[in-house]
Amino acid sequence: MTMRLAVVTEIIAPYRIPVFNALAQHPDIRLQVIFLAETDPSLRQWQVHKDEIRFPYDVLPSWRRRIGKYNLLLNSGAAACLRAFAPDAVLCGGYNYLAAWNIASWTQKNRIPLLLWCESTARDARHNHRGVEVLKTQFLKTCDAFVVPGKGSAQYLRQFGIDNEAIFTAPNAVNNDFFSTMADESRLDSNLRRTLDLPERYFLYSGRLVTEKGIFDLLDAYATLDAGLREHVGLVFAGDGAQKTELMNRAKQVPSGRILFPGFLQKESLAQFYALADALILPTHSDTWGLVVNEAMACGLPIVVTDVAGCVADLIDHSVNGFVVPPQDSNRLASAMHTLAQDAPLCRKMGLSSRQRIQAFSPEACASGIAQATSSVFVRAA
Repeated sequence: MTMRLAVVTEIIAPYRIPVFNALAQHPDIRLQVIFLAETDPSLRQWQVHKDEIRFPYDVLPSWRRRIGKYNLLLNSGAAACLRAFAPDAVLCGGYNYLAAWNIASWTQKNRIPLLLWCESTARDARHNHRGVEVLKTQFLKTCDAFVVPGKGSAQYLRQFGIDNEAIFTAPNAVNNDFFSTMADESRLDSNLRRTLDLPERYFLYSGRLVTEKGIFDLLDAYATLDAGLREHVGLVFAGDGAQKTELMNRAKQVPSGRILFPGFLQKESLAQFYALADALILPTHSDTWGLVVNEAMACGLPIVVTDVAGCVADLIDHSVNGFVVPPQDSNRLASAMHTLAQDAPLCRKMGLSSRQRIQAFSPEACASGIAQATSSVFVRAA
């Protein structure tokens, strides 16, 4: 029997489009996606590729305001969308917007099962905020089942007393085929490195240029590498953010080497930068997952990442496809970078391991996990 599933999520994120496309093709699911907004220009510069969307969706009327580090998003029309679709279950991608609480109330009144798509982990910096934890505890009580991207989030939910039987894994995924194919094509283009003005070898960071992503730790680690090594291996910060100017000014003080700031890159350009890099470095202080790791692995890169990133337990096998280091530890970070810079065969071996490992983290696998969670609440509600 086909189950009518409404998925409520914040914005049209490019990495979610392949997942929702796969979910819409699942034989047991009739899908309707409800976006609270089309995008968030204050934080993200993603292009919205609507031509890639192969699933039915609505974008709710919204009003957004950023107050300090908090993001206020108000919506109307959620209940009307749900009534029109008449779902058998609702999957909500968070609890931190008023619309999520309105939807939870609607599902309770109409006796519709509610699932929470939870990506938080115990290492998430937000979990120490008492007010946030109180709200989350209350929201969890309204949910019938939970969808998680990996081991870290499942373990986090168990700390709230959630039974294993109510937790379903839908592995976080990107379009592996796109990144893998783009990387292979890019490596065959002998002129691409010159066209992009990239060093012959370099480490790549991809993400927001803000302190909590560990960008200054990475710069400090690079600065401690031997000067001769820096002459042969550059450092590229792909992205934009509030600390970009400060980071660029501090980079000028590094006496040798080449440090580049190409700005925010859309996925087509980003795949090219992945393809020509020696490794991806994600020195984050807190990250619920880190989808740039999926992208880089699909492109065949070794990964150096801090142990607070939610993806680590699922994607990184230390010394096999990368290195896991403590956050805010420039010495350990530099040691991992030094090892990779000195051992090109190891880079290639780790990159192959990354590409093999990431195949299990596909949009289809994510869709299958969501469908399994939906089926569980559908059967119980029948």
